[in-house]
Amino acid sequence: MISSASSPDRSSRPEPVSVPAKSVVRAPAPRPDSVSTEQAAFLRAELARQPEIRPEVVTRGLQLAADPAYPDAAIVRKVAEQILRADDPSEQEI
Repeated sequence: MISSASSPDRSSRPEPVSVPAKSVVRAPAPRPDSVSTEQAAFLRAELARQPEIRPEVVTRGLQLAADPAYPDAAIVRKVAEQILRADDPSEQEI
């Protein structure tokens, strides 16, 4: 607790600290480019283990193709809106 009898002249006053006008930003040290094919090799091996034709997916596709209500009208509308909003590549300058 600070005594009310203490003189404010006796208290230590902090000295001002100078702050640099502009902060120094260090550029990150350049790192050499590197490529790791370890993950790619793993993915290729996993892909090779998968069957080329998955009968359950073919069956599901055939069921959907035979369904006159597929795709839902709302989905068709949404896809059509996205196509209409998309830029036409034939109108772009080369």
